[in-house]
Amino acid sequence: MSDCNTCVVRNRAICASLTADEIQLLGQLGRKQRVAPGQSLIWEGDESLVVANVIDGVFKLTVSNVQGKEQIVGIVFPSDFIGRPFGEHSPYSVTALTEGEVCMFTRQSFDNFARQHPELEHKLLHRTLDELDNARKWMQLLGQMNAEQKLANFLLVMSNRLAGQSCAIADPSEGYTLPFGRQQIADLLGLTIETVSRQFTKMRGKGIIELPNRRDICIRDRAALEILAA
Repeated sequence: MSDCNTCVVRNRAICASLTADEIQLLGQLGRKQRVAPGQSLIWEGDESLVVANVIDGVFKLTVSNVQGKEQIVGIVFPSDFIGRPFGEHSPYSVTALTEGEVCMFTRQSFDNFARQHPELEHKLLHRTLDELDNARKWMQLLGQMNAEQKLANFLLVMSNRLAGQSCAIADPSEGYTLPFGRQQIADLLGLTIETVSRQFTKMRGKGIIELPNRRDICIRDRAALEILAA
């Protein structure tokens, strides 16, 4: 790769702490790859061979439960890091929900580079701790909140990460397009699809959100949504 310094996620990705010369060295180790919706990059339980920065698109992290059913355990957005550096096997699968692009490295070459650049290792540690904090918050959301609170929190989180994307609304800063359907939302929140649909209908009836179609979310009253989120 030769265009790392002009990368759209350069200042937000884990490589933000590197100098221009270090970025150039890291770029020589990686390659860009376009991915299609439904394409998997990493498989649960397989040897951890690659890691990547997400440049564009949205990805899901999934594991299989004892019944063999897929469970979404995380969502990855542009500037996020995927893969398991310094680990032999991947604890989850990584699959594209939308069309996207990643900056991919072999795990071995990335691990070697990170060991030689403490700033990058430090950034990886911060990312890991942030992910742990997010996982704890998600556990709290699933374990202590009712359906209305769960969906309100989910919509606010998605708003923070997806705001300004394509949406059928006059003010795009308050609208976004979800990269997944209601069944996947239900799986994420530990709810049934019927409950998710009812909560969407209630919020729309109260004028808190608008639903131009099944994927677009338009927030009409953010303050009210934050109150529902408790």
